[in-house]
Amino acid sequence: MKTAAPCYYHLDVEISPERVGHVRRILAAHLRFWDLEVLVHPVCRGTELLLRAIDEHAADKHTSIEMWWNGQHLITAIGGNDRDLRPDPDLRACLARIAVMSDGWGCCTADTGSKIIWFSRRVRSGERVPRVPTAPAPSLRETVLPPREVPAAAPVSQGRGILEDAR
Repeated sequence: MKTAAPCYYHLDVEISPERVGHVRRILAAHLRFWDLEVLVHPVCRGTELLLRAIDEHAADKHTSIEMWWNGQHLITAIGGNDRDLRPDPDLRACLARIAVMSDGWGCCTADTGSKIIWFSRRVRSGERVPRVPTAPAPSLRETVLPPREVPAAAPVSQGRGILEDAR
């Protein structure tokens, strides 16, 4: 069942080609722990694309990765410390793929001047598990008996109570 409790994860890492696979497995483990198996592939793929772009184009490889789950949307943000990261054709192709794979995306700068690229994925209504347990459907083998008729209750006398009757 999808948890309605907000979840948050933060990871600081220095990116190298071999660390991209490690980060992917770490994020996948957290998504599975949050019972978000359906989001593992698109979120890890988008994160991998951005981390590879940072590894190829950024001078400073220190990167922060954050994931927020609010019960309906998962937002993933990747922030690089390189202030000089400019959109070249390779990075633009990466951002175009992120735009196709996500429900929303954007980029901004932090107070320190570093670049942050984020994307969000929502759990579609067909993928959502109901939060309220539903009653099991009766099987064909079970027969449901009609409710029994309950005899009408004897009227209670107005003058005396139960304790007075016992005397």
